[in-house]
Amino acid sequence: MELTLSIPALLFPAISLTMLAYNARYLAIAALIRSLHSKYEESASEPVLQQVRKLRKRLTIIKNMQAVAIVSFLLAVITMFLIYIEKSFWANIVFGVSLLALMVSLILSLIEVQLSTKALSIQLKSIGTKK
Repeated sequence: MELTLSIPALLFPAISLTMLAYNARYLAIAALIRSLHSKYEESASEPVLQQVRKLRKRLTIIKNMQAVAIVSFLLAVITMFLIYIEKSFWANIVFGVSLLALMVSLILSLIEVQLSTKALSIQLKSIGTKK
């Protein structure tokens, strides 16, 4: 298969939308951390502390998701440049790495969603014990 300029260009909207979704997650977690911070200062409860620990992990994962997505985007641009200067061998390699980076970013996203679900279950447990 011959790699043309339009093939890596197809990644642009996908990566851009993915980055928007990642940024929205980051902003939601930042707001939650601010809320939990004041709640923890008031009560210092164990469920709040557990949530903060999960949020710290999630922030690290989101930072890495964003970084790998940016690398994927940059490699797609480099691929287009390599196609432009007619270095098809290197363009194919760089494009493959770009796709791998996007896959890693999506796998990290899946892991972050799993952590998010665990954090919500902690919250639900604490609500279920109050009567």
